[in-house]
Amino acid sequence: MSTAHSLSIEDVRKGFGARVVLDGVSLEVAAGSLTAILGASGSGKTTLLRLLAGFDRADGGTISLGGQVVDGPRVFVPPERRRIGYVPQDGALFPHLSVARNVAFGLRDRSTAGARVAELLELVGLAGFEKRLPHHLSGGERQRVALARALAARPALVLLDEPFSSLDVELRTSMRREVVDVLRRAGATAILVTHDQDEALSIADRVAVLQHGKIVQCDEPGALYTRPVNGEVARFVGHGNLLLGRLEHGVVRSVLGEIAVELAAPAAEPCAVGVLVRPEQIDLEPGGASDGRAPRGVVVGKEFHGHDVLIAVRLDEPAWGPDPGGRPGFEVLVRLPGPDAPDPGNRVALRVRGTAAAWLTPGHD
Repeated sequence: MSTAHSLSIEDVRKGFGARVVLDGVSLEVAAGSLTAILGASGSGKTTLLRLLAGFDRADGGTISLGGQVVDGPRVFVPPERRRIGYVPQDGALFPHLSVARNVAFGLRDRSTAGARVAELLELVGLAGFEKRLPHHLSGGERQRVALARALAARPALVLLDEPFSSLDVELRTSMRREVVDVLRRAGATAILVTHDQDEALSIADRVAVLQHGKIVQCDEPGALYTRPVNGEVARFVGHGNLLLGRLEHGVVRSVLGEIAVELAAPAAEPCAVGVLVRPEQIDLEPGGASDGRAPRGVVVGKEFHGHDVLIAVRLDEPAWGPDPGGRPGFEVLVRLPGPDAPDPGNRVALRVRGTAAAWLTPGHD
C-alpha cells in the first residue's frame, strides 16, 4: 500500500542559540523497517523528528529519503513535498470533522478518496466508523484514525511522536501491537520517537539510543539489551547491576565473584573494566550457603510484578575489590520468575550465569 523509502541521516547538527541539541547525528534506516529513537527527556528526540518532517532546518549535515537529499547544504525540501506521514502524541484530529474526513484531509484526488478512506479504516479496524466525530471515539480509536490519516497519501516515511504516551497501560500495550501490524501490512518505513525503553525494545526492528546529541548505539533490541556499548547505555536500557572489575585471562574478578565477559572492544589484559550483569542472570541459593567463592548477602527488598519478582540483595563485605557503588553495603538486583522468592531478611548466596557485557573504563588500570 505504501511506497517505502530508506532514510539516511549523516552528521546532522542543530542548535538553538548557544545550546547544541543535535551534535553530529548519523543513522541509517532500511526501507520498510521500524526504528525506535530512544532517549531521555531533553535528549533531542523531538528536534530530530522535526528536522525529518521538515518543520525545522538542520544547521549542518544531510537528510536523505529514498536517495534524495531533503535537507542539506543548499537543499531544503518543504514538508508538503517530502511525502511524510506524521502521528503526534495526542492524535491531533480535527474535532469538527468526521473520521472519514479526518483520514481524507491530505488526499488531493477526491475521486479516489472514498475508496482510499474505506481501505485504510478496514486496515486499522475501524470500518463503519466513517461518520463518527472524534469526541465519540476512545483514545485508542483516535490514535488509529491518526495513523490512517498519516498513511492516506502513501508516504515514503511515517513519523510517530510518542503516540502511546497518553493511553493507559493496558491500552498502550495493545495499541503497540496494532500499530506495528498496520505498519507491516502497509509496508511503511517508520520512525518511533519514545523515552519508554519497554516500548522501544518490544516493537522496533532496531533501536537507536540518543544521548548528548548523538546516536551512541543503534542495534537490534536483543543486542542493545545484552551488549550495550558503555555503562550509560546499560543504565538507561533496562534494570542492571553495574560493577567495576579487573579483567585477567578472559575473566573479570568483581564483587559478584568471577564473571565470564564479552568485551565491547578488544583490550590488553590485565585491565579495569565496567561490567553489566542483568538481574535475570543471577541465581540465588537460599540460606546463604556457598562453597566459599560465591558472594553472600541479605535480602533487603522485594517487588512483585506478577510475571516475576525483583529482589534487592545487600552484599556482605566483598571477597575482592572495592565497592563499585562507592558506599558500604552494595546492593544487587535479582529477577526471579513467579511469586516464590525469599522475603526481606533472608540470607542468600549469589551466582552469575552466562556471559556479561563489559567495556573498558577510562582512567582505571
